[in-house]
Amino acid sequence: MMDFARARRNMIEGQLRPNGVTDRRVLGALLEVPRERFVPAHRRSLAYSDEDLEVKAGEAGALPRFLMEPMAFGQLLVLADIRSSDLVLDVGCTTGYSTAILAHLADAVVGLESDDELAQAAETALVDLGVANAAVVGGPLNQGYASQAPYDVMFVEGACEEVPPALFEQLRDGGRLVAVMQDGPVGKATLFQSVEGTVSSRVAFNVSVRPLPGFQRPPAFVF
Repeated sequence: MMDFARARRNMIEGQLRPNGVTDRRVLGALLEVPRERFVPAHRRSLAYSDEDLEVKAGEAGALPRFLMEPMAFGQLLVLADIRSSDLVLDVGCTTGYSTAILAHLADAVVGLESDDELAQAAETALVDLGVANAAVVGGPLNQGYASQAPYDVMFVEGACEEVPPALFEQLRDGGRLVAVMQDGPVGKATLFQSVEGTVSSRVAFNVSVRPLPGFQRPPAFVF
């Protein structure tokens, strides 16, 4: 049987620390949460591999869904600078792994998922692990979850061509949104901040992650 605890430590030492993820709170959360619990049973041996891990195949033209590669996920967590008092919206939580990690860092987390099967898996895993400060809700990812707004942090779990205004409107004054903006072959990890209704942005680093459904630009009209 695979030693998942050892694989988790190897993920920290082999994938995260060498790539600049050294924040003690972030590493502590990643070391604590069993990533294999959020992966389909037949793929658990791959839970700690250094790649995006598919948790649901695309059906009827829908995009497949993934757990983000550990290195990219860790780097984005550091960029988000989540505080213990923060309320976080986890946009596109899939099976709940990211929500469980965020719950170790924040005061409370809302995991938003558009796929009913994934949302149920996330809720079950979080309950089984006793994560008491997180809840999973269903709905379109690009509309956010206004009933629990405003949020201190929004964490977008995949590459975006654009961020809908509805998400920025749900940020608290001074709130932060972290997303990977995709324009061409290279994604750019971007930190957005809303101050008195004005949103500014800063590109932090290049990173490649899988696209998130609902965050693509509409096709341009061609005459």
